[in-house]
Amino acid sequence: MFYTRPHSTATWGTMSKDWEAGVDMRKLATDRTERARQAITDAGLAAVICFNFDNVRYITSTHLGEWGRDKFDRYCLLGQEGSPFLWDPAAPAKRKSSPWLGNNVAAPVSIMQGALPPMLGIEKVFAKQIKDKLTDMGIEKEPIGIDVMELPMMRALEAEGIQLVDGQQALMDAREIKTDEEIEILKQAAAMVDGVYLDIAKAIRPGARENDLVAIANEQLYAMGSERVECVNSVAGPRGAPHSHTFSDRMIQPGDMIFLDIMHSLNGYHTCYYRTFICGIPNDAQKEAYEQCSQWINAALEAIRPGAQLDDISRTWPKAEEFGYANEDEAFLLQFGHGIGLSLWERPIISRRYMNQGTVLKKGMVFAVECWKGASDGSGAARIEEEVVVTEDGCDIITNFPSDHLISCGLPGCEIY
Repeated sequence: MFYTRPHSTATWGTMSKDWEAGVDMRKLATDRTERARQAITDAGLAAVICFNFDNVRYITSTHLGEWGRDKFDRYCLLGQEGSPFLWDPAAPAKRKSSPWLGNNVAAPVSIMQGALPPMLGIEKVFAKQIKDKLTDMGIEKEPIGIDVMELPMMRALEAEGIQLVDGQQALMDAREIKTDEEIEILKQAAAMVDGVYLDIAKAIRPGARENDLVAIANEQLYAMGSERVECVNSVAGPRGAPHSHTFSDRMIQPGDMIFLDIMHSLNGYHTCYYRTFICGIPNDAQKEAYEQCSQWINAALEAIRPGAQLDDISRTWPKAEEFGYANEDEAFLLQFGHGIGLSLWERPIISRRYMNQGTVLKKGMVFAVECWKGASDGSGAARIEEEVVVTEDGCDIITNFPSDHLISCGLPGCEIY
């Protein structure tokens, strides 16, 4: 049976109200900027330049829309003192919608991932823009951290004499422990998926397709206010063993195990949340696979507490060869843990593939633990994932759709029909 641990529910609604506190968005914004500032100071950086969409949001509490996520046409600068500076394609709109930035907003310069030819020398214009700003701040000769950047842009900054170093680790330090406001939004995002899974369970029946379930998840999440549905893995029957990590148009058949992973974000904060169902009544091999998967998840949950090492969790899981994979490289992501926040994979990363990291769990960390087990008859696989908040003496689960047993759906006599 699945081990019962404390579940944590969302405290507030997602809407602002005059009569109930809710999430304090301005406190969220201020706390994130100050944590980032402290982290770069502790790392010995004069400032960071961030292109990563989630780092920019963490520092500036601004957003452009998901269309801009992979364009590298938006960046910010944060120093040890002063307000952050944002370069954004919608600079005039940001001055209106994000008054906390004041006049610290300007239009960006981008080579558009090579779409603009090198002969134009756009990267030199960018480098001068940044150099002028650093000079105004009096830090042009000090180490400047970057997270991710296109190579020509980086080379142009170096040609201006700017000393570039890794800034991503400092940002990961800042984002490792979640504030109360961040945790509340993460709970709300998970609660949305709780509701979607009931709709999916009702839709599972012979003839329904994997992509039909994906459509239901997208429709319901956006209707509830999701900002982005990043992905919905929907995998049925033999496609789950080995895990294909994507959905298809395969029709569900009686006897299929079906697992889904719903990844969406609310106010930028993600979910990663697997559940497994059965179309019909499970056979013995399917019951065994689900029970074993549950035991591995339980063991991981038992190991989570402040002061524990990541390896304490990884060692609760089987070696790759023990569940049908050639090595830990190929089995990566199947017995896995990963931080969740503005990004889907943050610290900590928990896996037998990457042991000996030395990371210690701390109160306020939020991460997911997920396990996989194929049925011995090849009919499918079980996949379970729980998101947890590390508490003073253990962890609370924030993913609340039942996972204590394999839920049967879609045929007369099933639990959900």
